[in-house]
Amino acid sequence: MNRIYLVGYMGAGKTTTAKRLAGRLGWQVVDTDALFEEKYKISVCDFFNKYDEPLYRKLESEVLKSTESMENTVISTGGGTACYFDNMEWMNHHGLTVFLKISEKAVTDRLLHAKRKRPLAEGKSEAELTEFVQQHYTSRLPFYERAQITVKAEDLDIDSLLERIKEC
Repeated sequence: MNRIYLVGYMGAGKTTTAKRLAGRLGWQVVDTDALFEEKYKISVCDFFNKYDEPLYRKLESEVLKSTESMENTVISTGGGTACYFDNMEWMNHHGLTVFLKISEKAVTDRLLHAKRKRPLAEGKSEAELTEFVQQHYTSRLPFYERAQITVKAEDLDIDSLLERIKEC
């Protein structure tokens, strides 16, 4: 096992956790959204606005699969990456998957105060965002729950996560 894929809903802290985990392991860290933006020279948000989600998901899956050659890497995935095509099964086959589970309320609070725009949350009022998160997150949970390890994202203890990773 020389790749760890972090999965979970937008705002769960995948990118932050990936940096902390990689730092502790002495590994490199990669964010699939950043890989996408680097490869296609457009932000994820702008891509969603200019094109459509199905095309994004297809290209995102290709970007994900390009990580197969990376070694000693913690990979932070986009919030929807695990939910399309065979991506979750592919990640389980090519590395260790960790689901950062977060409450709907915590997600809503984080998205309301986020500096970074999220295409699927953009332009929604607090009430609309709360309803959206409840429905959307629930629909994605079955995919995230296929991860090999599940940890609580709020107040994540990196040492405990490292212990669980070592047990795998």
